[in-house]
Amino acid sequence: MNLRIKKIHSNAVIPSYQTAGAAGFDLHAVENTKIKASEYQLIHTGLCLAIPSGFELQIRPRSGLALKHGITVLNTPGTIDSDYRDELKIILINHSSVDYQIKVGDRIAQGVLAAAARANFELSESLDETNRKGGFGSTGN
Repeated sequence: MNLRIKKIHSNAVIPSYQTAGAAGFDLHAVENTKIKASEYQLIHTGLCLAIPSGFELQIRPRSGLALKHGITVLNTPGTIDSDYRDELKIILINHSSVDYQIKVGDRIAQGVLAAAARANFELSESLDETNRKGGFGSTGN
C-alpha cells in the first residue's frame, strides 16, 4: 500500500520501517526543544499524510524512549483519521524527574497504519449474554 506524504518543513524525515518485520515506522522531530520533567509538549514532524479511507494512523510511543527516559505519547495510541490532512504532530509527555532534550531528527514516536471499521449503531432492548461479569480487575489480579 502506498502512503502519500508531503514535507512541509526542510528538516522533515520521510518515515521508514527499521526492520523487515516492524509494524511501526519511525516519526522524527523537526525542531530542537526540551520537555521539562513531568510536563508534556506538542512536537512537530513537518509531515502531512493522505491516509487511505478505511484506515487510521495510530501514534504509539517508542519503547526505548519510555524505558530509558520516561518519554511516551500522552494519548496513546493517538489516532489520525483518514480525512486529516494537516501537519502530523505528536503529544509527548516526560514522566521522569529530569528534563529531556529533543534534537532535530530524533525519532520520537512510531506510526502504525491500521484498518478502521465503522459501525452502524442499532438501539436494542437487550444484549446477548456472556460468561463475563464486571470489569476493572473482575477477572483477577
